[in-house]
Amino acid sequence: MTNHGHLLLTPAIRGAPSRLMQALGRRYVQYANRTYRRSGSLWEGRYKSSVVQAESYLPACMRDIELNPVRTAMVADPGGYRWSSYRANGLGQLDTRLTPHSAYLGLDVGFASCCAAYRALFRPQLDADAASDVRQALRLGMPLGSERFAEAICARLGIRRNTGKRGRTHADDPCR
Repeated sequence: MTNHGHLLLTPAIRGAPSRLMQALGRRYVQYANRTYRRSGSLWEGRYKSSVVQAESYLPACMRDIELNPVRTAMVADPGGYRWSSYRANGLGQLDTRLTPHSAYLGLDVGFASCCAAYRALFRPQLDADAASDVRQALRLGMPLGSERFAEAICARLGIRRNTGKRGRTHADDPCR
């Protein structure tokens, strides 16, 4: 992508993604400002994140991210985008920066079979509802998963669940 990036991370340590983004922001901004003789902030706003229920929504997120360059007509195939993990996940090319997720490895037995199963996910375009769910969760900073999963994550974090719909839910309505 020319104006943004997507990372799908499974942190080993709580808070690691925010610390990664903070460090990246500090180091890369300094580099860009020195290199291009500029000053100030490089990015607009803060990064957006969402917790994803791996068992059921990870493949949809992976497809959405890796099909972004195809949707924007930057490339004809997700493997053609230089910064995509599709080459590793779908084509089996070694990338030491990536660690295969257990949900990816669970697609089939054996690494070659995982690659073939992953490529099969890309045959049908990501359906509009799944793509919309992924983008809405990211936009709202809400968990992506089943209702039960999302409610549990919000309760654990002590935040109110935002579904993106305006107005009260029936549970919140004191008149019901």
